[in-house]
Amino acid sequence: MVSLNRLSVEDPQDVSPLLPEAAEPKVTTPVEHEREAMPRKDFFISRTENAVLSVLLLAGCYSAILIPAYFPLRKFAITDDQYSKREEVLNLSAWLLSGRCQRRWCVERLKQLPCSSALTDIPVFLRREGSTACWDAPPPLGLHGSQEHLTRALAFLPQVGLPETLRRDGGCRRCVVVGSGGVLHGSRLGLHIDQYDVIIRMNNAPVLGYERDAGSRTTIRLIYPEGASGSADEYNKTSIVALVVFKTLDLDWLTSVISKQPLGFWSKLWFWKEVVDDIPLRAENFRILHPEIIRKTGEVLQKYSQKQGRSIVPTLGAGAVVMALQLCDHVSLAGFGYNMQHPHAPLHYYETVRMAAMKAQVSPPRTFGYCMQLVPPPRTFFFCYNLVGSGEKYSQ
Repeated sequence: MVSLNRLSVEDPQDVSPLLPEAAEPKVTTPVEHEREAMPRKDFFISRTENAVLSVLLLAGCYSAILIPAYFPLRKFAITDDQYSKREEVLNLSAWLLSGRCQRRWCVERLKQLPCSSALTDIPVFLRREGSTACWDAPPPLGLHGSQEHLTRALAFLPQVGLPETLRRDGGCRRCVVVGSGGVLHGSRLGLHIDQYDVIIRMNNAPVLGYERDAGSRTTIRLIYPEGASGSADEYNKTSIVALVVFKTLDLDWLTSVISKQPLGFWSKLWFWKEVVDDIPLRAENFRILHPEIIRKTGEVLQKYSQKQGRSIVPTLGAGAVVMALQLCDHVSLAGFGYNMQHPHAPLHYYETVRMAAMKAQVSPPRTFGYCMQLVPPPRTFFFCYNLVGSGEKYSQ
């Protein structure tokens, strides 16, 4: 059958069409036309996908900056110029050790500097009596609000104050304060450092594996809980571990370490990083640094600071130098300072982090520049000669 409207051929025995029927023309309305012109919904990504993509892009940008600094492609090598400086430092160090030790050499020269006479005759470690002058300020500049915690910590210390080995016996003594700066890397000062009478280190700066550059002995290691080394072997050749109290909870941590009674779960949450539960030393090897060291150091630095009216909390390195002045007649510094001219040089002598990492930080880290503020900068970058014997000869 042939129709005027449709052309089809039908089989009488089969109702299905042999040819497809012609589609009727579709009339598009203005509303449907606007919908077709609009972009499809699947063109946009969801909020979740957008957040994931943003995080990946941000991580990629940070990786491009930080990976070359923390994982450099090429290993730092000592150049000829640095080799000559190393030899100069080794010769100077040998000369200092071979020279005659003079009683109160550093203290007498320190008194010649303005505002620095207050850094002498300060008690080094807390005792059970005579510490009432510390209650006018909270830690670390005092012990206000920590009386009960201090009493409990001192009760677990069988010995307080200076041990017999550190008390002045009329002889002349030399101290060296060993910092963690990358300038110590490759210095080969280890044998020289071990010859000093008193060797002071800070926090978790390692000795094992770095004896050639940093020495092998430790007389006093200044620490706070978050900075204590978790390696038991690092305390093998350590005479004293002295706690620097930055908060009241630090005293509870010391009590826990000595008494072998772990801190509670809620107490540990107040530390900004995980702290060690055990230090393999006897109770008589622990001390508490007198807060007068930190307070008076900060007061002197305040007078040299451009920001007046706010208390300055000195770094552990600055406090270690002032402590060394109370114990020794000659004070030397090793491992302080940064070699900013070489981005691939190590930031610390024991890490793979490079100097370039400092540029990636929002604000520069706290560095030991305080001794540089007291006198003109030293000639080399391994020692600070305002406190080292015969500084006039080697200072510019």
